[in-house]
Amino acid sequence: MRKIKLLALILISLAMVLWFNLRFSTPSIPTIAASPAKTIRYFDRTLPQSIAHIVLIPVDSKFLVTPALSQKVATVEEFAQKHQAVAILNAGFFDPVNQKTTSYVVRQGKLIADPKENERLVNNPNLKSYLGQIFNRTEFRRYLCGQTSRYSIAQHNQSPPAGCQLVDAIGAGPRLLPELTLEKEGFVDNANKRDALGSNQPNARTAVGITPDGSVILVMVAQKPSAPANGISLPALADLMKTLGADRAMNLDGGSSSSLYYNGKTFYGKVDLEGNSIKRPVKSVLLVQKR
Repeated sequence: MRKIKLLALILISLAMVLWFNLRFSTPSIPTIAASPAKTIRYFDRTLPQSIAHIVLIPVDSKFLVTPALSQKVATVEEFAQKHQAVAILNAGFFDPVNQKTTSYVVRQGKLIADPKENERLVNNPNLKSYLGQIFNRTEFRRYLCGQTSRYSIAQHNQSPPAGCQLVDAIGAGPRLLPELTLEKEGFVDNANKRDALGSNQPNARTAVGITPDGSVILVMVAQKPSAPANGISLPALADLMKTLGADRAMNLDGGSSSSLYYNGKTFYGKVDLEGNSIKRPVKSVLLVQKR
């Protein structure tokens, strides 16, 4: 009987200790690692006849992609210094003789560059029959839809989507994806043997693309110094943009204008016969800046 009472007391004591621990102990809460902040990323890709320099700006990152225009032509480094940008890509077409734009540029809702004001363009008899197409070429755009920024690629005369307003735009062309629109935009006229961009020839090229989730891809394809005649054609550039994940893309001013600045370093696309980089000032660019 005495042993039974002792065993009962021990069991009661253990039960009280267990109750006390459950009652007053702090529950363990699993910790969840914070997801890494979305930021821009640079990488390069070696191609058979060229080197592609690529900057990826993820959707919902701390960065905006916006156009900028210089009164006089300037290098991408000079644009970077003036605008405190993380990355800069050359963008719209211009006339190197009078340094006037041949592409539309809209910034903060205002038209700041109009190709119709370039007399060398509108009065060129060789381009007269193409002006309607030239003035309706492809643009890289930023819309404001409510409080959300959204990037798009559209023709100049295309209206913004319902509920959105056009904030920024910069024209060039042709569209690369989902289809290559060389003839539609007046760059190619097979009947008259016109090919303003040497579309099937390898050259230094520049492009901007948008992925299905809304991320932006900036690409500058540079000639290899050891083979200055190399580069990439426009059909191959369209294929490259697709492999990088873009479902919409457009060509920007290329050749000697091809240049990309990223985080203090500049890459130039065109090289001379000695393999030296050609550093050509440009009229307009795409800026990557913190919001």
